[in-house]
Amino acid sequence: MTDRLVGVLLAAGAGSRMGGPKALVRDAITGEPWTVGAVRMLRDAGCGRVIVVLGGGADEARALLARDSGSGVDGIDSAVEVVVAEDWASGLAASFRAGLRAAATTTADAALLTLVDLPGLPPAAGARVVAAAGPDLAGAAARAVYDGRPGHPVLIGRDHWTEAAAAVHGDAGAGAWLRAVGAIEVECGDLADGRDRDSR
Repeated sequence: MTDRLVGVLLAAGAGSRMGGPKALVRDAITGEPWTVGAVRMLRDAGCGRVIVVLGGGADEARALLARDSGSGVDGIDSAVEVVVAEDWASGLAASFRAGLRAAATTTADAALLTLVDLPGLPPAAGARVVAAAGPDLAGAAARAVYDGRPGHPVLIGRDHWTEAAAAVHGDAGAGAWLRAVGAIEVECGDLADGRDRDSR
């Protein structure tokens, strides 16, 4: 793990198609909250700290993290910071901006972002994206693709945070911005299918 890399977990949505906030969903087999699994994935991929962006069901999700993540500040792992995107209901862009704002308070050179609804995404996918970005993390932009289909994790270097935050709107993520800047595409289809989950 390195302080050069901060993880950002986007977990603020209402999960209308899921029937409730995805930040509150537990794995059907292990019972582990998706949020906890995603935090562990980011840590294991090399992130020294992880920022969890909450919105819908924020209080309950914070309690899940406190109960299942181990001990630390407020019962949450001390390397995990929770922020609430106050305008989360306006769409994914709001939590994306909140995550990058929180990342900017750290000393990290880059943020590795992922979504809460990718249970089972292996740390190897994140580590591969980071490795492909090269040594200049601050100036890098890279994303996982799965058989050529864009997915997560996404790495955005500090030099791009302001521009990337300004480029996202509504419920759209940073896909258009990543294409515009020629982000490195890192094939991870051998590791996972990369598809998000909209139903239990």
